[in-house]
Amino acid sequence: MSIAKRLASQTAVYGISSILGRVLTFLLVRVYTGRFAAAEYGIVTGLYAYVSFFNVLFTYGMETTYFRFANRPGTDRRELYDRVMSLLLVSSILLTAGLALLARPLMSLLSLPPGHEQYAIWIAVILGLDALAAIPFARLRLENKARKFAGIRLANILLNVGLNLFFIVLCPDVLAGKYLTGLRPLVEMVYSPTIGVGYVFLSNLAASAFTLLLLGRELFDFRFRLQLAPLQPLLKYAYPIMFMGLAGMVNETLDRILLPKWLPKDFYPGQSNLAAVGIYGACYKLSILMSLVIQAFKYAAEPFFFAQSNEQNSPRTFALVLKWFTLCCAMLFVGVSVNVNLVAKIFLQRPEYLQGLAVVPVLLLANLFLGVYWNLAVWFKLTDKTYYGTYIGFAGAILTIILNFLLIPLLGYMGSAVATLACYFLMAALCWWLGERHFPVPYPVARLLTWLALAVGVVALSWWLPVAEGWPHYGLQAFLTLGFVGLVGVVEGRRLRTI
Repeated sequence: MSIAKRLASQTAVYGISSILGRVLTFLLVRVYTGRFAAAEYGIVTGLYAYVSFFNVLFTYGMETTYFRFANRPGTDRRELYDRVMSLLLVSSILLTAGLALLARPLMSLLSLPPGHEQYAIWIAVILGLDALAAIPFARLRLENKARKFAGIRLANILLNVGLNLFFIVLCPDVLAGKYLTGLRPLVEMVYSPTIGVGYVFLSNLAASAFTLLLLGRELFDFRFRLQLAPLQPLLKYAYPIMFMGLAGMVNETLDRILLPKWLPKDFYPGQSNLAAVGIYGACYKLSILMSLVIQAFKYAAEPFFFAQSNEQNSPRTFALVLKWFTLCCAMLFVGVSVNVNLVAKIFLQRPEYLQGLAVVPVLLLANLFLGVYWNLAVWFKLTDKTYYGTYIGFAGAILTIILNFLLIPLLGYMGSAVATLACYFLMAALCWWLGERHFPVPYPVARLLTWLALAVGVVALSWWLPVAEGWPHYGLQAFLTLGFVGLVGVVEGRRLRTI
């Protein structure tokens, strides 16, 4: 199997767990909103909103650092694994204990109701367990064990979903005498109605603990080594990646925090600001289709890039990977954007959400440029200049804040979508410009920009042409989608080379 085919195959395997996980999570939201009052579910939303930031702090860039140092000539991978695992073990214990001890003030700081401090403690333990699993998962990726990686991820997802359904749906219904009344004694032994929404966190906690059991071979296959001197180069490489990750979380989530604060009252007649945020958030989820591709690609590509770094022909390989990644994402961008009304019927159940569909193509294109950025970012990871990633991330965060401030009062949630697109385009452009000076790669920039411009033109044509609803409209959508995909296949297919 060629290198390119192997990368594509592993991306597909990683994508299975990502896609299934997002789909099942989406279905769980329907369960939560049907079983919990808004105030109860608000606790879940409020706590998990900060989990992404804490995940960055708990792992502080050590996954990427592990890949980088594992592929350096002369590195003893066994010793490296021992040191990184030992470091994460100690830091995870300390951070988990710190968050648990600060549970009460943290709940107050996050404006969440008192009396639920145990939820923050459970979240802290989940973060610690997931941090401990990070490097064993990274080792599987480094060793090209994509199927085992995806299998464990899927087991985690299925157990989490199963426990949610058991405690939130089955147990209350059995106690209420709706069905399976013979199981009532068993349910009374394992279920407490007073925990309520806390079972969301307990299910996650059990799934994270089970994941560590499945990673037993990798997790316990190390000797504890914690000498500080050998760890200094690792930490020096890692801390800019941590700050880059925190800046990335700002770019990804800040718009939904700023929108209700900066949107003028009655900007959308008859709708509150919170309703506008709900519409934007629901439509934002449709852009997750692009995010899934990027996430699956990152799982496969990061160890791949570091493994290729010592090859003489690596710049050409990186250029080819970016080219086909961008073309595949462009086809997805056209396919979803042109047919967004059909996609919306699947995911958006209420008619009021449809008025925000215009942001979907903008957000899809924004995420496409984010994926391009992750491809281009290989240069500062391979040259050990990860601080450039921090600079680029903070430049994007500053632009996000400025444009949201300027555009939300003028364009509403479309202003937030445009700010997201501008942020990720700037990050990709800066990364390419700096990379040309430090680690030149023959990326076909002009060619890819031409394809992206054509993709945007196709999407704009599908939105602006006055075609009646029904079969004529669906026919035009199919023609534009298949026409663009076919054109890419004909023009670029013949240029594909095996590497």
